Amino acid sequence: MTKTIAHELAKKQKEISIAEFFERNKHILGFGNPTRALVTAVKEAVDNSLDACEEARILPDILVEIHTKGEDGECKIIVEDNGPGIIKRQIPLVFGKLLYGSRFHAIRQSRGQQGIGISAVVLYGQLSTGKHTLVLSKIGEKQPAHLYELAIDTNKNTPEIVRNEIVTWEKEHGTRIEITIHGDYKRGRHFLYDYLQSTSIVNPHAQITFVEPNGDKHLFERVTDTLPAPTVELKKPHPQGIELGTLIKMAKHTSNRKLSTFLKKEFTSMGERTTDAVCRIAGLDKDANPKELTREEFIRLHKAFKKVKIMAPPTDCLSPIGETLIKRSLKHETREISPEFIVATTRPPSVYSGHPFQVEAGIVYGGKLDPNSPVKILRFANRVPLLYQQGGCVSTAALSDIDW
Repeated sequence: MTKTIAHELAKKQKEISIAEFFERNKHILGFGNPTRALVTAVKEAVDNSLDACEEARILPDILVEIHTKGEDGECKIIVEDNGPGIIKRQIPLVFGKLLYGSRFHAIRQSRGQQGIGISAVVLYGQLSTGKHTLVLSKIGEKQPAHLYELAIDTNKNTPEIVRNEIVTWEKEHGTRIEITIHGDYKRGRHFLYDYLQSTSIVNPHAQITFVEPNGDKHLFERVTDTLPAPTVELKKPHPQGIELGTLIKMAKHTSNRKLSTFLKKEFTSMGERTTDAVCRIAGLDKDANPKELTREEFIRLHKAFKKVKIMAPPTDCLSPIGETLIKRSLKHETREISPEFIVATTRPPSVYSGHPFQVEAGIVYGGKLDPNSPVKILRFANRVPLLYQQGGCVSTAALSDIDW
């Protein structure tokens, strides 16, 4: 009897694709309600445009256009940029395959890393409206423009190419995406405007045009023609920021046959003296084969990383905005209230648990600001506005503790 039940249960077990998982758990991706879904969809597309332009050293010129259809909650989102474009064979994969991207393994400042963002928007649009996504991209003035109509096969996590043709596009280079989703523009309009305005503040080199369904146009002008300094990718992790399981995996796949060589070649900030100190404190032979270490030995090695003073990792993987541009952006976006003063600061880079980070802040005070209104807090991470869960943020807690 037990064997029969076990065999019946075994027949029900099957593997699911990542796309199929998110199909049933779309709230995890930020599409929990129509209001948030609208902002999330625009954010993912704008993030892609900004990253692409910056990597190609192009001043971003981004168009965001929203069209609504009656009372059924359908919103067509158009985001167009002047970036480098996407080569033909990559277009279906970038927009039609989850967990496909170029930044997941990169240790440097960027807006997105998981390769989920824009393809998740395509998936949500497909699930909520049954409509396909249109992608138009061109990589150069003398190159053809490729138009794709795409969907996602959720069973296989692969793109479905509904249509693929060459079209005429006067733009020299860039990408344009049109996605129809179920969204609540009436309730989400305020959040969407705030997101674009906030994005403009921390990306002063970008120009963003926002066209509403009624035709109203809002221009968030760039305030500098200087692009952010390009970030340098850290090729190796820092030992004090590594997880135990990752350490074991790295040792398992290393080509180095000595522990000391493994530590020096596959981690940053590990020189001869530091390596010797780590091995000594861990009680390990520096000539031992890293592939043959036991779990207990890996635990000792991992703990030794915390006990030895290891040089901080390089911080050139960061790209701060800078005090001057923060003040200039805040002044431009708050010109209607004529603030009494604007102050900004950029702290020196620091490191926590092996991860470089840098804090920047600005304050706008006085002028036509209503003294009885609550303080408006704008929070950002990696040049991206943080619109939700403000109450659980350390910045909010710190500001609340100040006796203003």
